[in-house]
Amino acid sequence: MYPIRFFLRSYFSEITMNANESRIDKALKIAANASDYKVCEGCDSIVSIGSVLCPNCHSFRFDESRTRVISQAMLLGSREQNSVTASDLM
Repeated sequence: MYPIRFFLRSYFSEITMNANESRIDKALKIAANASDYKVCEGCDSIVSIGSVLCPNCHSFRFDESRTRVISQAMLLGSREQNSVTASDLM
């Protein structure tokens, strides 16, 4: 069986030219360590496992399943950012 990093690198290879490389790298890091993250059920952001509230929408409901974290990382890593974050408001 191939490691997840190999699979994700293959998945992202077609979109590397169009997407921001750092987003892809972050997605690979998150997918490789999926148990350290969870997905906000309010806004679909990926946050660290220790977060109590989502920093973007302040939701307190999360999906901690490895499958959900990996699929969301693949989705977010394959496209450009379109959400507004706190750093955008500064």
